[in-house]
Amino acid sequence: MYVKDVMLQNQVGLHARPATFFIQKANEFRSSIWVEKDDRRINAKSLLGVLSLGIVGGTSIRIIADGVDEQEAVDALVAIVQSGFAD
Repeated sequence: MYVKDVMLQNQVGLHARPATFFIQKANEFRSSIWVEKDDRRINAKSLLGVLSLGIVGGTSIRIIADGVDEQEAVDALVAIVQSGFAD
């Protein structure tokens, strides 16, 4: 299992368009991936799950992966969050 915390840099947070980019990236990996905010954990490959967290700019989230490519998956998702979803 590999875990990293990251803060959303973009002002609007993880609304529909950035969430779509996020889950598309998550789905490139074989590992199981989750996002945690406060005490809730959701499947990072689920658009409805990600949107249900209501993540706004300046919020810290935890990205967790477990599987064959867990470190690569978490690092890629952290990078996309840190870029402000510019990529």
